[in-house]
Amino acid sequence: MTRPLRVVAVSGGLQRPSKSAALAAHLVDLIAREVPCEAHVLELGQLAPLLAGAVWRSQLPDVVEQELAAVEQADMLVVATPVFRGAYTGLFKHFFDFIHQDALIDKPVLLAATGGSERHALVIDHQLRPLFSFFQARTLPLGVYATDKDFVDYRLHDGALVQRAQLAVQRAVPLIALTHHTPLSPIRSLLAA
Repeated sequence: MTRPLRVVAVSGGLQRPSKSAALAAHLVDLIAREVPCEAHVLELGQLAPLLAGAVWRSQLPDVVEQELAAVEQADMLVVATPVFRGAYTGLFKHFFDFIHQDALIDKPVLLAATGGSERHALVIDHQLRPLFSFFQARTLPLGVYATDKDFVDYRLHDGALVQRAQLAVQRAVPLIALTHHTPLSPIRSLLAA
């Protein structure tokens, strides 16, 4: 019996509800349609009070340590952050500052971001991709950027964005198969098609 893919989504959103968390959850749902997986969506805004003031990982409470371990032990990450002053949120960066620098080597990472307008769309390539390159993660070919107008009641409703998200996941599937060492029959059938 094969083990399901462990997918952890990290949302850098500070509020609840959050468009970044909604985008991350949407992407995880698309992945789950393609690959048997166990998914976990982590909303950093809920951990903010527990991260405040911590400089060293040893200073973090157990609940944060468990979330860090979940990210480090995941087979794949989906990361989504709102754009704040041209970059990911400080809380997003603070959380990833506690991740061991070798924990994400070769891990597939699907990059996503949300912002008020299209002018911030390059945050994926200019901010997120370099951060995960430091970790030597395998950032997936297509990122997904959404603006406020792409959502209705915190659900994606723009047809072009929904198609982009589907394409990002379809393009990710073969790369997931390369890095996930357990045979995944749905991925094999997709590759054979």
